[in-house]
Amino acid sequence: MLETIRPLNQLPSPKANFLLGHSSYFSKDPLQFLCDCQQQYDGIIPLRLGFSQACFIADPSLILEVLRERTVFTKGTPGWESIRTLVGRGLLGSDGDFWARQRQLTQPIFHQQRIVAYSDLMVKATEKLLTEWQDGATRDVHEDMMHLTLDVVMQTLLGIDIEGQAAQAISHALDLSMEWFSQQQKQGFLLPNNFPFPLTRRYFSALREMDAFIYELIQQRRSSQEDTGDLLSMLLQVKDEDGSQMSDRQLRDELATLVLAGHETTANALAWTWMLLAQNPDAEAKLHEELDRVLQGRSPTMADIAHLTFTQNVLKESMRLYPPVVLIARSADRDYVLDGCEIPEKCIVLISPWVMQRSEQYFEQPLAFKPERWENNLEKQLPKGVYIPFGEGPRICIGKGFAQMEATLLLATLAQQYQLRLMSEQPVEALPSITLRPKHGLLATLHKRMNLSQ
Repeated sequence: MLETIRPLNQLPSPKANFLLGHSSYFSKDPLQFLCDCQQQYDGIIPLRLGFSQACFIADPSLILEVLRERTVFTKGTPGWESIRTLVGRGLLGSDGDFWARQRQLTQPIFHQQRIVAYSDLMVKATEKLLTEWQDGATRDVHEDMMHLTLDVVMQTLLGIDIEGQAAQAISHALDLSMEWFSQQQKQGFLLPNNFPFPLTRRYFSALREMDAFIYELIQQRRSSQEDTGDLLSMLLQVKDEDGSQMSDRQLRDELATLVLAGHETTANALAWTWMLLAQNPDAEAKLHEELDRVLQGRSPTMADIAHLTFTQNVLKESMRLYPPVVLIARSADRDYVLDGCEIPEKCIVLISPWVMQRSEQYFEQPLAFKPERWENNLEKQLPKGVYIPFGEGPRICIGKGFAQMEATLLLATLAQQYQLRLMSEQPVEALPSITLRPKHGLLATLHKRMNLSQ
């Protein structure tokens, strides 16, 4: 018997506005709207965003299928067009054969032996931040984490100093990109990217300044042919099977992609981790016990990471509750039957790590911060498609190992020395943009610890 294929618009869905569809609900509070959808409906949930047909996927096996079918579900959405203004056609923003070629060329720079060499640099950058921290001081911890991870990525990726003009131009462009993308998202991506808002003009001006520095650095490296040991040097050396290398534009796009992915996401993950530790003193005490026992007052090294299991579980749990990327969007390049339902060509397909990772179907006390839940290989016991802070399928984050090593070393170095207490009057609000930032920063008071070595 032939399977009956159901049209997407015949599946149960939330009530929509006649003109805007679900855009007004989605723009107002996308995370809560999608959580409500997941709780009230199953599997594939039809949506309409303005004039665009869309659906939200809330079943892990279907999420996995969408993420694995990369030639069918591509990054052809209006949202991705906005993101491409920053990352161009790098790994993050490309599709098809071009993406496959770039992935193959870029993969060797993230070989385990290569990224291990950056561990000492990461710790030294963190110790430099510690010289600025003082007992009793109040700091914007999100800002500190942004500065720290930018320092790490500038050194490992480009071999340049955080205080230089190039690093400041890149940081400025990234900050404006988050504001601009958030503005675009609130408008449902209905306006063209060049619509003359004041923020749009400032953003594209900052992009031009960033690009000027990046292209100048690429030209300097090509001229000198110097191998400085950073990721740019490796990208300049990689060759395709036919001997061709990346063009200046391809290098620019990959560098912008790696800066965004290697700086923004890790900084946000760490900021949310500090907040959760401050709110959960029992977990914080257990973290300190492990750091004191394993490190005994010395700086962490790559060899220590295997023994910092609770530290890693703290980060896993933090990224479960506050995934760096809360929404994954794809566009169907052709009609496709998913679980007996026809997904039409050009339909926008939405997946949310935030929603899946906070679902009571898969996690006991899903809103509680419980790092110990990751003991006994919980990650392997979960259905694939549930815990996806780094994505899944062939497009899983290429820098996953780099990011996990960086976050563990940075957290261990700082938490060994300090505990943080949030300012009670400060509102903490999640801002879903390209990544998930604390909207108003994260003000905290620093308290110097007396660890076991002292």
